[in-house]
Amino acid sequence: MKWYLVKLVFRIVCGGGNHPDQFDEQVRLIFADDKLHAFHKARLLGESDCLQKNIVGVQWKFIDVCELHALEECTDGAEVFASVNEEPNAELYIRSIQKTATQLLQRSLHQFTGLNSMALGT
Repeated sequence: MKWYLVKLVFRIVCGGGNHPDQFDEQVRLIFADDKLHAFHKARLLGESDCLQKNIVGVQWKFIDVCELHALEECTDGAEVFASVNEEPNAELYIRSIQKTATQLLQRSLHQFTGLNSMALGT
C-alpha cells in the first residue's frame, strides 16, 4: 500500500446558474495498492462528496480525477489543497478534465497489467 496525491475537480452551480462557471479543484491523499486502485478510489471519493455537499440552491457535480502522484506517507482522503475557479468556457474545461482523467486511467491500467504480467512470468 502507498499514498497517492490526487486532484479532484467539481463544478459548482448556484441558484439558477446565472453566474460565471465555477470549478473547485481539490488535492487529496489516497491510500491504495497501486495507481489504478488510487484512481478508482479517488473517483468514488469525488462522487460521494457531491452527495454530502449538495444543499438547497447549490449543486456540486463531480467532473473527474485529473492528477495522480505517488507519495510516501500521509492520511487517507485528506484535502491538501482546493481552489475555486471561474472558467470562460465550461464545456472546454470539463472536456480537458475528462481527457486527462482518461489518460490517467489508461496509464494506471497499463502499469497494472504490466505488473501482473511480470508476476505471472509472461
